[in-house]
Amino acid sequence: MVVEYADFECPFCASLEVRLKEGPLRVAFRHFPVKSSHPRAWAAACAAEAAALQGRFWEMHDALFADQGRLEDPHLWERAENIGLNLERFEEDRRGDAVAARVKRDFQSGVRAGVVTTPALFAAGRHYAGRDASEALEVLSERLLDNPPGQI
Repeated sequence: MVVEYADFECPFCASLEVRLKEGPLRVAFRHFPVKSSHPRAWAAACAAEAAALQGRFWEMHDALFADQGRLEDPHLWERAENIGLNLERFEEDRRGDAVAARVKRDFQSGVRAGVVTTPALFAAGRHYAGRDASEALEVLSERLLDNPPGQI
């Protein structure tokens, strides 16, 4: 299991996502929106969590990373519609306290764990950040192939 802290507006995170999909690793995603660098990252994280409440987190996750240049509200609504969400519920949830609390909780857990940049991965008892996170995927994938589940 790999724990990933990422920001939907971070180009390095999008690149890492492509590589994560190539490997056999299981990923637990955590939000780490860096609002100072990525002003739409918080809204995108809330959109993903609102989609999660309708059982569509990974579909929204993939849609957000697929087109990072369009994270304004009309584009979020379009994505929500395209993946089959109830738009009224999506809009209410993404602006609600429960979703905001979830994103904030993820961010705070990252800060406590030592995350200062995205992407950040935690695996095999180690913290990999930035470019090291991408390079670590090769090593982790190889270790998973050589070891039984639960050994990395």
